[in-house]
Amino acid sequence: MRLPPLLSERPRPAQVLLAVVVPAVYGAITGIFLGVSELIYLVLSIAGILGGVGAGLEHMGAAAGARRGVIAGSLFGGFILIAHELSGADAEAHLPEPAILLVVITTTLAIGLVGLGGWLRAREVRKGAVAEGPEMPGPLG
Repeated sequence: MRLPPLLSERPRPAQVLLAVVVPAVYGAITGIFLGVSELIYLVLSIAGILGGVGAGLEHMGAAAGARRGVIAGSLFGGFILIAHELSGADAEAHLPEPAILLVVITTTLAIGLVGLGGWLRAREVRKGAVAEGPEMPGPLG
């Protein structure tokens, strides 16, 4: 298994891009589609949440991954709501009541999944069965 570089080893602009800008922009895109198509919104939401496992591979251990999950999950969920509200469209998919609970849900899922990615990386490194290298692009989250 080839692992991406650790986020901490990337230049600061790349860290900000991957850990802050990507989840915010992806959340905004997902939020726009909330007012367009339920199917597209759900696919984008699931892909974004599952992308957290890939983001976790940029961290050594579950705790480090979970910390990124707090940031990425809250940005992702928050920007879904912000972009949807700014679009002015009616939601095509069901949102929890109150809608801010979406941020709690995305953050909780991200903590678990990004933490899982960090745990998987640590396990692979402990086994010594990985090749680390920059060839794999950074995942979303």
